[in-house]
Amino acid sequence: MSVGFKEWALVCEVLGAGRQSVILRKGGIAEGRAGFRFEHPDFLLVPTLFHEQVSKLKLPPETRLPQQTSGQHEIRFRVQVEWTRELTDWEQIQRLDRFHLWSEQTLRDRFLYDGKEAVNFAFVRVYKLSKPFVFPDAPKYSGCRSWVELPDVPEGTVFEPVLNEKTHRQCESELLSIFER
Repeated sequence: MSVGFKEWALVCEVLGAGRQSVILRKGGIAEGRAGFRFEHPDFLLVPTLFHEQVSKLKLPPETRLPQQTSGQHEIRFRVQVEWTRELTDWEQIQRLDRFHLWSEQTLRDRFLYDGKEAVNFAFVRVYKLSKPFVFPDAPKYSGCRSWVELPDVPEGTVFEPVLNEKTHRQCESELLSIFER
């Protein structure tokens, strides 16, 4: 089986377009007592759709959610986690603003959720699948959990990085400078 990470569809699009190389996550109801953590270093992005996404992200008002075929999932991106941190300093999180799509209020809500002032951060490398991986929906993919087991990616699938090495490392360097302040 392949591991899938459920993320907002618009965030998946931005990651897949190379406009974002970070994932910020708090976790929630189905994460258990230990809470959320980036427990898998390599996973497929499973886009999730709900209409409130647009208002919770820094997007032009005319932005529309990507279309999804009813009864199917379409996976187009793979992610490798290069490094992670638990962020507990709100001012440091605010300095990350240009590196992600989430609105300040959405991120603040995540930071404060469950009474623990923190959010999980991952610097990631995103790859585009040579051909979309489509499979039928099933109840095991639903619910409020971040990680799901998916069918195996078809043999022969090629993964191409969405950013070249130089651009990717430049982004990493800029992020590290924020954490060193």
